[in-house]
Amino acid sequence: MAERQAEQRPISVSTSSDALSRVTENVGRVVHAPEETLRLSVICLISEGHLIIEDFPGVGKTMLAKALSRSIDCSFSRIQFTPDLLPSDVTGVNVFDQRSNEFEFRPGPVFANILLVDEINRASPKTQAALLECMQENQVTVDGVTYPLGRPFMVLATQNPIEYEGTYPLPEAQLDRFTMRLAIGYPPLAEEARMLNEQTSDPPLERLEPVASASEITAVVEDAKRVFVEESVNRYVVALLRHTRSDERLYLGASPRAGIALLRVAKALALAGGREYVLPDDVKAVAVPVLAHRLILGPEARAAGLSAPDLVTQSVQHTPVPV
Repeated sequence: MAERQAEQRPISVSTSSDALSRVTENVGRVVHAPEETLRLSVICLISEGHLIIEDFPGVGKTMLAKALSRSIDCSFSRIQFTPDLLPSDVTGVNVFDQRSNEFEFRPGPVFANILLVDEINRASPKTQAALLECMQENQVTVDGVTYPLGRPFMVLATQNPIEYEGTYPLPEAQLDRFTMRLAIGYPPLAEEARMLNEQTSDPPLERLEPVASASEITAVVEDAKRVFVEESVNRYVVALLRHTRSDERLYLGASPRAGIALLRVAKALALAGGREYVLPDDVKAVAVPVLAHRLILGPEARAAGLSAPDLVTQSVQHTPVPV
């Protein structure tokens, strides 16, 4: 009965949009990055997705994850991925309790609302694979017993694109689990000067207060799910995916999972914009961060100096927009 009443509750567009704006603005007090990057990070959380931030060292990747978690009154956990890390160090392990003469499950750091995985490509593929079930099904299975994860749940991973010695590149199957890939970039001169002053006198992260609760964010997630998508927009997403698959310059195009992620993010973006329906422009706006990291370039594209974002942009330009 309660579930039926929740389904009948109208979408609180203004309330949800206000919550998203508050969290984005709060994160911006700490991280000096383009507002669109911060906004997409919050939208990734609302779309029940996972985010990978790939950028140079020292630009604020870890700071962004911490600021996002502190802006929401929820649990936060961090794992520093290293070559000697084991899967049980991520998911948890059963420990024998001599007093009760039984095995007791001790949860790993994955049991948090926001999980920061620092330098995800430093751990072995076996440890990286420990995140697959968590990211896809929001649960952990240890010794045949399944433990559900809390809501909201988001994996926010970082990796360095210039150091490959001693790393294990993520396989395509795991990259496909990440809803978006973003880069922060270097801040403008004035912003960087202000950041140096803040970080060397009174770091703003230390006094950052939550501006939304976990239950409030969960309600926004449910609102985003019920944003209306017209059939023509659905077909537009499929046409965009098929365009990447038919591009001879790509060895691998976008998968159906990529289409699901693209539509979920577009719904969250529409809600952030104060709308109960998705426009083709919403799909266009998030196509590059959602699709680019899922594509594999062929020799022709590499020889021409093209990147995956370039090819996604071209696919968007050549796919007819429904009117």
